[in-house]
Amino acid sequence: MFVSVIACVLLPRFQLMIAAGDRLELLREPVALAPAAASGSGTGAAQQVGEVSLAAEAFGIHPGMRLGEALARCPRLVLVPPDPAGVADFWERLLVRLESIGAAVEPERPGLVCFDVSGLLRLHGGIDGVIAVARRALRTPARFGVAPSRFAAVAAATRARVRRPEIVAGASGVRSERVDARAQARAYLAPLPVALLRARPMLADLPEPLERLGVKTLGELAAFSPMALADRFGKLGLVAHDLASGGDSALRPRPASEYLRESLELPEAVSGLQLERGLGLLIDRLIARRERRGRTIRAVVISAVLVEHGGTWREQVVFRDALADPVRMRLALAPHLALMPAPAEALRLAVERFGGPASDQRSLLQDPAAARAARLREAIRQARVAAGPDAALRVLEVDPDSRFPERRAVLAPFEG
Repeated sequence: MFVSVIACVLLPRFQLMIAAGDRLELLREPVALAPAAASGSGTGAAQQVGEVSLAAEAFGIHPGMRLGEALARCPRLVLVPPDPAGVADFWERLLVRLESIGAAVEPERPGLVCFDVSGLLRLHGGIDGVIAVARRALRTPARFGVAPSRFAAVAAATRARVRRPEIVAGASGVRSERVDARAQARAYLAPLPVALLRARPMLADLPEPLERLGVKTLGELAAFSPMALADRFGKLGLVAHDLASGGDSALRPRPASEYLRESLELPEAVSGLQLERGLGLLIDRLIARRERRGRTIRAVVISAVLVEHGGTWREQVVFRDALADPVRMRLALAPHLALMPAPAEALRLAVERFGGPASDQRSLLQDPAAARAARLREAIRQARVAAGPDAALRVLEVDPDSRFPERRAVLAPFEG
């Protein structure tokens, strides 16, 4: 059978570079992204720094570290306000450029994206040809890593250079045994530090306790028994062991979609009722766009350029029902403007996901049970649009009498 070949594209410190803008000389000093402005119920969340410069890494500062600890390690650390709207816009353009070469991309975070190159090898003349085409399409310096698994490809990208991609043995795309490719990925990962596990958000806090226990490399982690790791770390230990052993889950490419956005330059810093009127104007423009083609809108993104500290603000909104009515959209979006941390000088509204064709016609006779089931399916779709494909799960009993709690039940997608 054919072994999957995963390519990873890494743009180091992508969010920090976008936030710095023209002040790239700042990156030579200890710099970190400031914690995002708290909004709504997140006011009690821990303040954590974002991406950091090389000079800040020399002080032991890493993304996700608490702000107080980062300042204690480097009192002269410079905090740069984040630019979430600018990052999202530029990242979307880069993803569209990759999709233009035929790649089905799965973005893990801004600056890191993976795609399967197995179907592109003949089209572009092998792995080297795929990398060359992708580099020309991106039109920006990036690091490329290629491996049989996604995690190994991310690890390879961290060791690559802009003009020298890192290709792991076994990622050739030829007819081979999958177990051989997994073994080659494990051998490649063995000498690398366990700090690479921070590339997975769910494992961001795992490297620190592993290092305290004396586990320094992924090879040492893979040598442990999965049961021992599950007993100490639960499910996270099993996931980390599988990654260190050369395995990983399958890619989930994002569905291809169109990008529609409207923006409005405000004559002066406005808020309150004037801002709501500007939002209504953007909604009318978006509904009138020819590219909408009569479809409803499932999710949108409101963003703004702030006046006070020069940063940006961004908020995703998922509608309970797919809408095409500007009045209902304004009622749903207006309360989110109160979360804006400062007055705005520009307001933007973009479509994140479309729904079906606009239609309010209903059946004359409807079964109550069928109506409840339809509402449940609609709620599941809304939850997955807002929080991802794993948002709605159900518990299935597998071995209720097992000594290990992890074996008693598993999570499966809930279909309603």
